[in-house]
Amino acid sequence: MDAAAPLTLGTTNLPAVDRLREKAEELEGVFLNTLVSEMFKGLSTDASGFGGGHAEETWRGMLSEQYAAEMAKAGGIGVADQILASLVQSQQAPNVPLTHAIGAYQR
Repeated sequence: MDAAAPLTLGTTNLPAVDRLREKAEELEGVFLNTLVSEMFKGLSTDASGFGGGHAEETWRGMLSEQYAAEMAKAGGIGVADQILASLVQSQQAPNVPLTHAIGAYQR
């Protein structure tokens, strides 16, 4: 495969696109972990649950990571697809130097 060839969503058998998808799913997993962790913060950790205490708080952190990772692998909420599309689009864009103002910075 030519190194300069653009990536397309229609050719998902390309190793580069597969790697981008993997990284996009990882990023969506991080985002979902934040959401799930916040959800768990609202649950009490008293003795009526799993016994409460520091161990339960630690376990909840690991559980939220696993929930988030599985949700992302199962399709998530669409964040990975949007990230992948954006990454592929940026790979297809010509390498044009920035010559205009970007926020407070100029080139």
